[in-house]
Formats: sequence, C-alpha cells, structure tokens
Amino acid sequence: MRLEDFIPDQKSRELVERTREFARSFFEREGTHGFDHVERVFNLCLHIGREEGADLEVLALAALLHDVARPLESAGKVEDHAAEGARIAREYLRRLNYPEERIEAVAHAIEAHRFSRGPQPKTLEAKILSDADKLDAIGAIGVARVFMYSGEHGRDMEASLRHFEEKILKLKDLMYTETAKRIAEERHRFTEEFIRRILLEIEGEI
Repeated sequence: MRLEDFIPDQKSRELVERTREFARSFFEREGTHGFDHVERVFNLCLHIGREEGADLEVLALAALLHDVARPLESAGKVEDHAAEGARIAREYLRRLNYPEERIEAVAHAIEAHRFSRGPQPKTLEAKILSDADKLDAIGAIGVARVFMYSGEHGRDMEASLRHFEEKILKLKDLMYTETAKRIAEERHRFTEEFIRRILLEIEGEI
C-alpha cells in the first residue's frame, strides 16, 4: 500500500511516518496485539476513510497510536489502554506543536476505539478506527488471532470456540460505517464457515 495514494501532502506523510516509528517503539514483541495488528488497522482505516470521506491525517495518526498503551495494560501497569493511549498521544503531538483541535480529534478516536467500553465514538474518524479495530478480529486474520491468543494464554479448543460465539460473531452488527459493514459481512461469512468446518472435524468427519 502506497501512503501517497491516500495522503498526497508530503509534510503530512512525514508526520505519519514519524508517528509510525514512535508508535512502534512501544512494542517489544509481537502477538495478538502486536504492532502488526496496528499496521493492519492503519491500512483498514485508510481504505475505509477514503471511502467515507474522513480526515485521513487525523485517522492515520489515531490508528498508529491507538494501542501504544496496550503493552502497559497487559503488564498490569494501567487499567485502560485506550485512555492511557490518548494521554500519550496528546503529549506526543503537543511536543510536535500539532494543532490542539486536531490533537483532541486524534485523542477522542483513541479513547473511543474499544467496543466493550465507552466513550462512544462521536466523530467519523473515531467510528472508522473502532470499525477497523473490530474488523481485524473477523475473517481469516480474526481466526488466526483467536488461536494465537489461545496459545499465548493456554486456552483450549472448547474455550476458543466459545470465544467466537460470545464475541467474534457479534462484531458484524457493531459496525458504524457502511464501508465497514460491507467488509464485515464477507469476513463474518468466512468465520462462520470456519467454525462449521472445525466442528465437523471435531466430530471426526473424514
């Protein structure tokens, strides 16, 4: 994916690339919420944002910074990585003299990206980030992430399949934007077919 196809302004692209390196510095290892997840959410945000007419600079910055505090939450050092991530983003962007109203737009998107707790996303950019984060839990990537998480935390097959029923299969109906809804439909169908197939194989289908 060529960033210039989405953000033609060179100064803006330089800010995004600088922010990418800043965000990457928070991730010492990969995993279900490693920096590869951030990169996929970033790519989804730009594609959805272009379709929906979003402010792609604000959206790109929010996507890159949305999980910077996730490693701190995993280590038990903060309770809410979204709130802490927004704080880190504000501090970082203020050091760059980024306009305050745009800092708040980025921070709100980060604060509101979690579907499981508030605040609710109020801006288009916040809704797109929330959608992209959820989309990365559905489809082929979503299936892979479920079992990666299970391996990381010693969760068995039964618990993994229960997670699909309790969370993953509900995400399709939680999308805000029309573009994300279309993407979610296809990814949801793939996930359903995977679950159908694995249940058959558990029963011993040849």
